[in-house]
Amino acid sequence: MLAESEGKFMLTQTAGQEPPLIDDRPVSQPGSLERGIDILLALSGAPRPVSLAQLCRSTGLPKSTAHRILGVLCGRGLARRAGTGYLPGDLLEVLAGGPERGPGARRAVLPYLLYLYETTRQTVNLAVPSGLEARYVERLYGHDRVASPSDATDRAPLHCTATGKALLAFDAGLRQEFLARGAFERLTGRTITTLAGLERELAQVRRHGVAYAREEFADGVSCVAAPVFGPEFGAPGGRVRMAVGVAAPAYGAPLGRLAIAVRGAAQAISAALLGEQPSR
Repeated sequence: MLAESEGKFMLTQTAGQEPPLIDDRPVSQPGSLERGIDILLALSGAPRPVSLAQLCRSTGLPKSTAHRILGVLCGRGLARRAGTGYLPGDLLEVLAGGPERGPGARRAVLPYLLYLYETTRQTVNLAVPSGLEARYVERLYGHDRVASPSDATDRAPLHCTATGKALLAFDAGLRQEFLARGAFERLTGRTITTLAGLERELAQVRRHGVAYAREEFADGVSCVAAPVFGPEFGAPGGRVRMAVGVAAPAYGAPLGRLAIAVRGAAQAISAALLGEQPSR
């Protein structure tokens, strides 16, 4: 029962009743699971790779603790290294559905990818930005698909692939961060490795709405891609969400005809994602 003493209320014991239990144990520190969740939450809300120092500031964890937990998360596919920073891992993106997989998005996109494959009979790729790389989230191909270094990882550099250029050209934030590198890895003798060269290339992509990669990522492979736009609050035309591309053998590839087909598919997908009817 309550009793008043010196202006304060206190609990007093009534005859025949047990005294109230008071837990005076110190509050325990967060365990490894809670700390891991904090790190994953910090990664999931970041559009670009997050450095170890940034993660420590946002979670309040010591550097050694954060580094140890990140090692476990990376080993389990829940996080991954991206340059000097970290991103959500492939397994986490699959479990979460991926940022590009809104409700009904795959249902809206896949018919156009199938039509593009039937029209071109070449490898069709759908790519999204993942850190400072392009990640292929859908791929359609036949038995005679053209081989690519990205086949094993479903990831590719941005500067030397058609889908990567399409993403860079229309995403100002991604472009600014990527171009800040200043120099880019050479994969073949045709790879663009200078800042000025890549900026000129991206300007052409924005002008024509289509990107090309002519044996820049792999010898013997040429690609053409176009941007796909999706809804964004306050932006009637949306913002670039992904890029659709076609990869074909470089020798004799009809890039002009492929570009028309790819650009048409990208525009139709954009219209579907934006809730519009594609123009005819």
